[in-house]
Amino acid sequence: MNNLVILPILIPLLVGIILIFFKNSKRIQRVASVIATSAMLIVASYMTYIVYTDGIQTIELGAWPAPFGIVLVADLLSSSLVTLSALLSIVCLLFAFQTFSAEREKNYFHPFFLFLMVGVNGSFLTGDLFNLFVFFEVMLIASFILISMGSKRYQLRESLKYVIINTVSSMFFITAVAYLYGVTGTLNMADLSQKVAELEQTGVVSVIAVIFLFVFGTKSAIFPLYYWLPHSYFAPPAAIAALFGGLLTKVGVYTLMRTYTLIFPHDQLVFQILLIIGGLTMFIGVLGAVSQFDFKRILAVHIVSQVGYMIMGIGIFTPLAIAGTFYFLVHNIIVKSALFLYAGIAEKITGTSHLKQMSGLLKTHPYVGWLFFIAAFSLAGIPPLSGFFGKFALVVAGLEAGHYFIIAVSLITGVLTLFSMLKIFMTSFWGEVKAPDPDAKNKKVGKLLVTTLPLVALTIILGVAAEPFIQFSLELAEQLMDPSDYINSVLKE
Repeated sequence: MNNLVILPILIPLLVGIILIFFKNSKRIQRVASVIATSAMLIVASYMTYIVYTDGIQTIELGAWPAPFGIVLVADLLSSSLVTLSALLSIVCLLFAFQTFSAEREKNYFHPFFLFLMVGVNGSFLTGDLFNLFVFFEVMLIASFILISMGSKRYQLRESLKYVIINTVSSMFFITAVAYLYGVTGTLNMADLSQKVAELEQTGVVSVIAVIFLFVFGTKSAIFPLYYWLPHSYFAPPAAIAALFGGLLTKVGVYTLMRTYTLIFPHDQLVFQILLIIGGLTMFIGVLGAVSQFDFKRILAVHIVSQVGYMIMGIGIFTPLAIAGTFYFLVHNIIVKSALFLYAGIAEKITGTSHLKQMSGLLKTHPYVGWLFFIAAFSLAGIPPLSGFFGKFALVVAGLEAGHYFIIAVSLITGVLTLFSMLKIFMTSFWGEVKAPDPDAKNKKVGKLLVTTLPLVALTIILGVAAEPFIQFSLELAEQLMDPSDYINSVLKE
């Protein structure tokens, strides 16, 4: 049964390697990619069910026991995020089939798409920091190639910035890993949880924790490390932007949740810093989004402000706050990806993503408009959609902990988020029909809309039937706040 844990990494890795040899066969690549991502979804869903009913699952690669060998760990947090990443990969893949040119698909798109999923799933499932570094690098290489595909000047410039900034972050990552190993003699997360708690050198631990905050903060695009994100995520086509915008920054948030609940839960200084950074990330991010006049760029900048909510939840650090952070994380992966796909559909119809050059889409393509409306209102936190319940849990947790100022900032950010979503809706979908492409009103996008329906359906279900999902989030938070089960499962104590 524990062999399930490695399959979400193994399946895309093997299929990706095989597809390198079939780069000129579009049919084989498409079929194999869909089979691989569907298999990932089935395996990950079953793995989450097993973890929920039987507890945390682990696998020791090469039969080397922890903390000496490589361990993969599936708990409620990692298994549910692997499931969500598999679902999102299918949606983005099907969207890409209808929007990518044959030339792009033949240019190793499918292998690197699957290698990206290897990095994402591996980051969620690894049980030690060195392999987290390795999977981050796999993710970085694959994402760099996916951003630069198309070879437009803008794409190449932004992909170069992306790789430079992430390489610097990786250098700090390996430095922090070496420093932590020098102090504790281990890189296994469960073992670190015990040894860091026993350390008397609290100053050294705080320094290492802050370096990790810099590393994972850069991946998550928190204030003031977010400057690379808006341009880099604006550059690729909608299917890739949806995957990056929905998922990649959330891998950074996941690592912050994992390390600060498991390894550094006693360092109050870092949680105070996280709280301040969360507020600044929310507010500066939403101001940046409000000032934009491009459909995709508004969504890209909005990623920053939405990450701020999650950082705030980690900084509050109570069971309800961690549950709210997970709920908001899941909601944001779903909704942000859907919004990027609608931006891609609007651009395909009108030939532009600039708000001042398009209007009246609701008259020519009403289904696009109303589906965007649902996703946009969910992002703004309007009930009964999923965004409301994620924010509600975080607000209640913040009030209970007495963080009134940061909660006020989050509420103001919510209002400005609603304003920016209405700005897109009123400008692009309302009014008289206007578009650079004279044939815009005749464009058929029904198949593209069908690929987005699972995401819109999920944001409605997570809102209307929120109770079981909130209960699941609370159980997940309880597992994170009390890491004894995680430690015992990995170290077999």
